[in-house]
Amino acid sequence: MNLQTVEERIGYTFRNRNLLTTALTHASYANEHGGESYERMEFLGDSVIQLIVSEQLYFRDGDEGVMTARRQKIVAAEPLERAVKAISLDAFVLQSGGIGKKGISSVFESVTAAIYLDGGMEEAKRFVLSHLDMEGKESNYKGELQELLQAKGKHPVYTFLEKTGEEHDPVFRCKVEANGFFAVGEGKNKKQAEQNAAKAALKRIKGKE
Repeated sequence: MNLQTVEERIGYTFRNRNLLTTALTHASYANEHGGESYERMEFLGDSVIQLIVSEQLYFRDGDEGVMTARRQKIVAAEPLERAVKAISLDAFVLQSGGIGKKGISSVFESVTAAIYLDGGMEEAKRFVLSHLDMEGKESNYKGELQELLQAKGKHPVYTFLEKTGEEHDPVFRCKVEANGFFAVGEGKNKKQAEQNAAKAALKRIKGKE
């Protein structure tokens, strides 16, 4: 496993890479080869994600019932799975046999925990907010682009370009290289910029097919 490549995908460099290895080790692999699986990290990561999402929702409009419903939608297995696949983390999981959808979504939780243990809450928050859809929307252009390119034996590569604008009203620009060309997207945060870059890339790819 190329841990440096994984770090590039998640946007965080570990001081203790053993934490990252554990976060990517499924129980089936640990049972067969020894070592610790990501199950304990999954437990911790679930709580860290819940806190990060709850804090974000607290500063938005909505009563307790509305916030609870939104949080459940945001941290459900499907959006966590989409977040993992959008950066191809599932391709780096050490496993013996398929891990299923629940296993894939658990990887987001375990990696969040590993970042939290290695770099603290602010780094964990940055990872979660960069890769998890806080709006709970169904559309995920990064996930759609990932699936399209995987069928061609390729994967998208995202690069942060710049942050401009005022501090209270920033504009982020990101580039995605896909299928032999690149597309650029802008947004109010890095995740939104990547989504818009993926949207532009999908439009170009589909226009050529």
